[in-house]
Amino acid sequence: MNVEQYRFNMIEQQIRPWDVLDGEILQLLSVIRREDFVPTAHKALAFADLEIPLLATDADAQAQGCCMLAPRVEARMLQDLTLNRNDKVLEIGTGSGFMAALLASRAQRVISLEIRPELAKFARDNLSRAGMSNAEVRQADGSTGLPQEGPFDAIVLSGSVAEIPHALLDQLKVGGRLMSIVGDLPVMRATKLTRQSENQFVTTQGWDTVAPRLKNFPEPSRFNF
Repeated sequence: MNVEQYRFNMIEQQIRPWDVLDGEILQLLSVIRREDFVPTAHKALAFADLEIPLLATDADAQAQGCCMLAPRVEARMLQDLTLNRNDKVLEIGTGSGFMAALLASRAQRVISLEIRPELAKFARDNLSRAGMSNAEVRQADGSTGLPQEGPFDAIVLSGSVAEIPHALLDQLKVGGRLMSIVGDLPVMRATKLTRQSENQFVTTQGWDTVAPRLKNFPEPSRFNF
């Protein structure tokens, strides 16, 4: 397998056509080895335009939403966050640690929360091998964020939610950005909220996609009685 050719094709045929045009991000994707964050059973899919299961069986992974997001989705979310080198970032849903590695390469510090112990260990090991000393993985329920460590310059939800909890917005600095995928199947929207003042947020919804649900986030009732 010509790994570098597959990596090049991923960037040029999947990611760039999805309007990821930031040269620094494209360069970052060429040097952070995505294949090193993929479970051994799925190494051949490392550069494919799909979600990669992270649990022992594919059926369990799909049912529980334990998947790496498609490369183009991760890259577009990273671009939309517009990170700065001195930013403090909170990620919810570590998964394999690949998104945390991308974030850590653009920010000063990343704290990433993963609810499943086996994935938290997997991600820690992957980040350690990649030399990402400014990315910390904690095994924790991220649905309420990490208020004791806030406020944050950026928060990214590496999965989908029905709606963004106010508790997370309260953990943003003024000028801070939160990036998530919001909505329900069959179509969800990439949603960015920017905190302009204590009580004012600007919402931008830039593109459609789908992503697995993050655990323990509220699901509004679909019925009225």
